[in-house]
Amino acid sequence: MQDSFAFIIHPLNAKRDVSRKYPSLGKLPAWLIEFLSIFYPPVFVSEIEGVQSTENGRTLKGWFVACSLTPNMMLSLPTKLVYRKIVQTGKLAEKLGARILGLGAFTSVVGDGGITIAKQLNIPVTTGDSYTVAQAAHAIRKAAVLLDKPLASATVAIVGATGAIGSVCAQLLAPDCGKMLLIGRRTERLKEVATAVRQLGCQNVQVSANIDDLAQAHFIITVTSAVDAIIEPRHLCRGAVVCDVSRPRDVSKQVAEQRPDVLVIEGGMVEIPGPVNFNFNFGFPPKMAYACMAETMALALDKNYVSFTLGKDIKLSQVQTIDTIARRHGFKLGGFRSFERAVTSDKIAFVKDALKSTQNAVSAVPYINPKNDISVESVNL
Repeated sequence: MQDSFAFIIHPLNAKRDVSRKYPSLGKLPAWLIEFLSIFYPPVFVSEIEGVQSTENGRTLKGWFVACSLTPNMMLSLPTKLVYRKIVQTGKLAEKLGARILGLGAFTSVVGDGGITIAKQLNIPVTTGDSYTVAQAAHAIRKAAVLLDKPLASATVAIVGATGAIGSVCAQLLAPDCGKMLLIGRRTERLKEVATAVRQLGCQNVQVSANIDDLAQAHFIITVTSAVDAIIEPRHLCRGAVVCDVSRPRDVSKQVAEQRPDVLVIEGGMVEIPGPVNFNFNFGFPPKMAYACMAETMALALDKNYVSFTLGKDIKLSQVQTIDTIARRHGFKLGGFRSFERAVTSDKIAFVKDALKSTQNAVSAVPYINPKNDISVESVNL
């Protein structure tokens, strides 16, 4: 039996994303597209060709299949209905011949993180969160190199450090950074994470429940379960880099609009090994994919057909294991994305200059909005 996989995608923006597959349907009002999507069956999107291991030349057959619900619908509709729609899409993947299924975007967020979905399918399921975490750490390390700011002389912050993903991110970067700031809601849990970080090599650790403290950080990974954006322009120092792993996003779009001196990235794009052709434009350059997609492919190339990442709890060992598997087969960080657009070399250069212009090692730049209102209210996590 040929090694194979499938990956579930879904429209993030009703009009824009539906138009990519069905131009005429995309002309309808967004509200009508969303209403119709409740009744729309799973969609075969494309066959993925050319994924090939650099280790042994093994190739994969793959498919994109789509669940018709948007993020807003997945968060607002009854969970059982959302589960049913995702499971139906998984059944389509089974019929196509997939031997493992990856849950993309919000299909991995709703409910219990894929556990219930996996129980109703006959093939293993993975959310891809483990490799997403690994790539977030790689992205921060790469950004530090590009900005010529070694992590050993920088302050690295983890927002949402009390959660499973945040805790693992902190542990992954602990051996590299000079100071770490852990931000979260649960004081006792923050202390536990701080202890783990110190044991892994970073002795200068600060814990906080106040988002305003973020202004002292050069590099930030944010991964919370907040429904609305919690990081605003005023929270960031000049030349800061923010890796936003959360969905919905933790970083306000106003940061991109009002703080050109700051770099916000969505983890990192992964370069897929082999002459890959997705036969579908999901907004990435050729050969590039999300880390969650790459985790599914890497497991299939490794013939590791197990439900690798499920639920809300992720362990450091899981992240290290999938990172090793992916690296062995040729997956690697391929670039940065920011608010669904590729980060250019000019943007990197601009942020680098902004960072260099900062006089002190840690210097917050107050954000002054157009109304000259500089009052700041604390946001507790």
